[in-house]
Amino acid sequence: MADDDLEPRPARLDRDRSDAGALPEREPWLRGPLPDVHPLLAPTLHAFTQAGEDLALWTEGLTDAEIWLRPLDLAPVGFHLRHIAGSLDRLTAYIRGRRLTPEQLEAISHEMDPAPGRSALLAEVNKALHNSEQVIRALDPSILGELRRVGRKQLPTTVIGLVVHLAEHTQRHVGQLIVTVKLVDRIVTGRTRPPTS
Repeated sequence: MADDDLEPRPARLDRDRSDAGALPEREPWLRGPLPDVHPLLAPTLHAFTQAGEDLALWTEGLTDAEIWLRPLDLAPVGFHLRHIAGSLDRLTAYIRGRRLTPEQLEAISHEMDPAPGRSALLAEVNKALHNSEQVIRALDPSILGELRRVGRKQLPTTVIGLVVHLAEHTQRHVGQLIVTVKLVDRIVTGRTRPPTS
């Protein structure tokens, strides 16, 4: 996709300023305990909330072309959104002790396929976050140390290992998405920080 295929877009919020007002004053992990959630499980749910908020903020105003732009040949924003949703679904299946379905496996090969619609991609992520959260909330803390098998090689881990990995893997891709958005901003506007007005 050529740079001249990109349409100009309105200025987005200055995401690097703490007073931008787009996010709540406190990060999710500082908003207090989650009712009826075991304290070992709550950090992952806080990470899910943070991911959802960051993804909405950092993708705000992106055009379809920008979502699939590959600055420096990096994976596009759209890939990270699809991969977050798909990996949440897959890792949550492993928590439940299930093997992946053919549909889940097939979806992996389509995460880089461009498709329009920031709203549709965010809806996919939010649905996956919600579904995974429901499974985590329902976990009996007595099974956190139980063995689970992952992937085609059936590598060993535990329920709590998967719960923690859900948080770290999701946040890793949110961070990569943010860097990609900054590079897209640089290509489109010549700046890495959008103007504040």
